[in-house]
Amino acid sequence: MYTLHIANRNYSSWSLRPWLLLRMLEIPFAEQLLPFHDTAAWQRFRALSPAGTVPALEDGDLLVWDSLAITEYLAERHPGVWPQDPQARAWARSAAAEMHAGFGELRNRCSMNCGMRLRLREMTPGLQRDLDRISALWSEGLARFGGPFLAGAQFTAVDAFYAPVAFRLQGFGLELADAAANAYAQRLLQLAPMRHWYEQALAEDFREAAHEADMAHSGELLQDLRVPERTGG
Repeated sequence: MYTLHIANRNYSSWSLRPWLLLRMLEIPFAEQLLPFHDTAAWQRFRALSPAGTVPALEDGDLLVWDSLAITEYLAERHPGVWPQDPQARAWARSAAAEMHAGFGELRNRCSMNCGMRLRLREMTPGLQRDLDRISALWSEGLARFGGPFLAGAQFTAVDAFYAPVAFRLQGFGLELADAAANAYAQRLLQLAPMRHWYEQALAEDFREAAHEADMAHSGELLQDLRVPERTGG
């Protein structure tokens, strides 16, 4: 059985992607949480992965790190990771790669934090471009391949790669330009594994100072739905 190493559910968009893909495709795996709430986190990650990052997937004595590499490793072994139709598959791979490498302003301005609700302090031109591109891309996929997922009737890796965006939109109270794109974000949030991830994120009682500071810089806190932070020992 695979073992997937992940970081804090509340913050780790990178961990969410392969975790959600495995859950949605009903591929059995064990889960190992390595939180990054203290200064020893990098040493823990470095002992596991040569890049010093998670997610990382163990398959026996083989280790795969990076969410895109994990996705392709799974695609070699399991049907359904990518769409069967060649055109949908090519589109889905391109869209997933765009998410993997791009949308820097969205990442910087709207970090994923499942439990916080904020009012964005500033809508920069770069952030608006990222949101407009996501809206257009989602709308294209839904219209071209018929939905309800981005590349057709079935959930595939491209949906997993964009799932953290749904939490970002929810956290900052953002809407996209296209109604179909907004409806898709809500469908992602209602998936049973996404609800499970969200509930577990709210139950985490540890915080990571850098991520908390990023959120305070980007937005005005309206509500914190998480359990209180652990204090002491």
